[in-house]
Amino acid sequence: MQQSLLEKLALSGILQAGLTKARIEALTDGIFATVMTVLVLGLTVPVPNLPESELASQIRGHWPNYLAYAFSFIVLGVYWIGHHNQFHYIKQSDRVFLWVNILFLLTIGFVPFSTSLLGLYPFSPTAVRVYGANLAATGLALYAVWWYATSQHRLVEKDLDPHIVSLAKRRISVGPIVSLLGIGFSFLDTRISLVLYLLLIPFFIRPSHIDIHFREGSHD
Repeated sequence: MQQSLLEKLALSGILQAGLTKARIEALTDGIFATVMTVLVLGLTVPVPNLPESELASQIRGHWPNYLAYAFSFIVLGVYWIGHHNQFHYIKQSDRVFLWVNILFLLTIGFVPFSTSLLGLYPFSPTAVRVYGANLAATGLALYAVWWYATSQHRLVEKDLDPHIVSLAKRRISVGPIVSLLGIGFSFLDTRISLVLYLLLIPFFIRPSHIDIHFREGSHD
């Protein structure tokens, strides 16, 4: 009887080789919330008891930190939304998938460091390259999550439209490609690199064809 029960659980999808996708999403949400909160700790507070004129000057002097914070916060929001959209189609998990997702979260956890570095040295080639490498690694890790889940319909429904799979892959790949281009241009002029990084924001925020497919299937 016990063996029969285990077989029924396996067939119903309750018994999985890894944690349920709900647990993975909960961990991911927690990491994103923590990292997005920690970002603000990279902002420098002026020393106490400054005259009003000096206080304003001190605040203005830290504008690179504020821009880096705002940019990274939005970037994290973009990746959180992308991960959430992927899990609309991902229906289960396995042990390998758990570690692929943890690799993605590892790159997310590095964002506060690369952001602080860029805020302190906004035009430094090294800082720009470290930040670009962080963006590229995050994009590649998110691509790996989607690739593993959809390869041979491993963790998604068997009838998932291949067009959705390829469309998401192309959209995700833009981030790493632009970030790597930014790293390359940093050897010429870091301002070009920063502009390329900034262009990722409007690209990912604007609605795309994948959003249409997501809305059509959101009632499932």
